Amino acid sequence: MRGLICAGPTPARGTKQAAITALAVVAALALSVSACGTGGTGARDEGPAHSDYVAGATPSPASAAPSSTPDPVDAVRLVKADPQVSREVKSELKPCVGDEYPVDVSYGDLTGASAEDVVVNVLTCSDAVGVGSYVYRADDGRYENVFKSEEPPVYAEIDRGALVVTKQVYEGGDRVSSPSGEDVITYAWTSGRFVKKYSTRTEYSDAVGGEPSPVPDT
Repeated sequence: MRGLICAGPTPARGTKQAAITALAVVAALALSVSACGTGGTGARDEGPAHSDYVAGATPSPASAAPSSTPDPVDAVRLVKADPQVSREVKSELKPCVGDEYPVDVSYGDLTGASAEDVVVNVLTCSDAVGVGSYVYRADDGRYENVFKSEEPPVYAEIDRGALVVTKQVYEGGDRVSSPSGEDVITYAWTSGRFVKKYSTRTEYSDAVGGEPSPVPDT
C-alpha cells in the first residue's frame, strides 16, 4: 500500500514499520475507548445525539408533546345568547375600550364532559367588579349553562378540578373597595350538577395592621 511504500526502500524495513504502525493504532483505539468509558472528556461526552433522537425512534411519554389547547370560545356571544343570564348582567357586557369586553374566560375539566368546560366571569368596566359568573358544559357541540352566580361582587375559577367561587361580603357603610370580608365556596360536580362541598368566610379586621380572621362555615 502507499503507506508501506513511503516507509522505506526494503520490504523487511517496511514490514517492521507496518507492524509498529499497527500497534500504535491499536493502542490509540484502546485509549479512546477507555476515555469514553470512564466519563472523561472524550468522544462520549461530545458525541452524537442519543438514540431517542434518531429518525424513526419513538419518544418516551415524558418527552411527548403536550396536548393542544382548546379552540377559544366566543364568551361574549355565549353570554348574550344565554336566556339564564339576567338583563342586568347583559347590560354590563359592553366594550370598555375599543372592542375589548370585560370578561375573564378559563378552561378546564369540571364536569367530566368530552370537551373542556368554560368558566366565564363578567366584570364592570370601571372597577372590574364581578357581576356574574357562569360555567358552560359542552354537550353535542353546544354549550349548556350548568352554573351561575349573579350576586356581585363574585368571581369563579377552577382549582384542581373543583369550582371555587369567591364572594365579597359587605355590611352597612362599606365601600366597594373595602368589604367586611369574603366567602370562598367550593363546588364539586355530583350527579349532573354542582354541589356545595364547603365554604370559608374571612372577616377583615378594622384595626390598623390587623390580620383577617377566617371563620369556617357551619
